Amino acid sequence: MEEKKAPSGRWKTVVILLLICVIIAIFPLAFLKDSEFGGADGAAEEAITQIDPEYEAWASPVLEPPGGETESLLFCLQAAVGSGIFFYCFGVLRERHRKEKNA
Repeated sequence: MEEKKAPSGRWKTVVILLLICVIIAIFPLAFLKDSEFGGADGAAEEAITQIDPEYEAWASPVLEPPGGETESLLFCLQAAVGSGIFFYCFGVLRERHRKEKNA
């Protein structure tokens, strides 16, 4: 039977980094109110209302973020999580292929 080794200090680093990520994601949601951000969504909305001032969106948002900067944060967070999952799976498949090739 194999002996179990004591966990290295790396898990502490991982936990601390994950907590920092959570704080970075939650801070704007909790403390920033009425932030304004002139992004692409704002420009598109302005162009639509110039063409048709009575236009109303056909779908209403389930969760309304407190401001444009928070909306951008959530979009970036979604992109980061998605790419993290994608490249993690890519790495697992690559490593599996490499181990099968060496075996």
